[in-house]
Amino acid sequence: MTEEEKWKAALSCDAAYDGQFFYGVKTTGVFCRPSCKSKSPKREHVIFFDTAEQARKYGLRPCKRCRPDLLEFHPQKEAAEEIKLTYQQFFSDHIHLKEELKKLGLSRNRITQIFQMQYGKTPTEYLNELRISRAKELLMDTKDNILQIALQSGFESLSAFYTQFGKVAGVSPNEYREAAADKEQTP
Repeated sequence: MTEEEKWKAALSCDAAYDGQFFYGVKTTGVFCRPSCKSKSPKREHVIFFDTAEQARKYGLRPCKRCRPDLLEFHPQKEAAEEIKLTYQQFFSDHIHLKEELKKLGLSRNRITQIFQMQYGKTPTEYLNELRISRAKELLMDTKDNILQIALQSGFESLSAFYTQFGKVAGVSPNEYREAAADKEQTP
C-alpha cells in the first residue's frame, strides 16, 4: 500500500484499514488508527507506521479518541454498558439515578442515542421494563399495597404505574397478583 493510499484512507476515516497501518502526527505527538474521527492533520505533519510499536518507538503516544494501543476499542459499546449498569442499579431511585448518569459525562440526548443504538430501545423503555419486573416480584412476594409497590419499583405516580404495567403485562397489577396467587395454589 502506498503512502498516498494510506493518506486517503486516513482522510476518509476508513475503518477497513484499521490494523493495516497507523499514522502519526509529528506536531501533536500522537498516533492514530485510520478510522480516527479527529481533525484531519496537514499532510506534511503525517508519518505512517506498520505497527503501533513502531509509532511508540518514534516517540508518539496513542490517541485518546481512537485508542490505537488497544486491540479492540468500542467506546460506544462500553458507554452503553455503563449506562445499562447504572439503570439496573438505580432504576427505582430517581435522585441517585440522575446523579450517577451525570458522572458518566454524557448529555441526556447522547445517553439516549448510545443506548438506543446498542440495545434497540430507549432508556425510558428499558427503565419501565426494569420497574415492571421489580413490581411483578413485589406483587408475588409481598402483601404491600399497589401504591407502595409502585413507589418501591421507581414509579413516581400511581397512574404512570398502572399505564406502564398494563402496557407490559397486559393486565392490571391486581389481576397479575391474583393470577400469580392462583398459580401458587394450583398443584
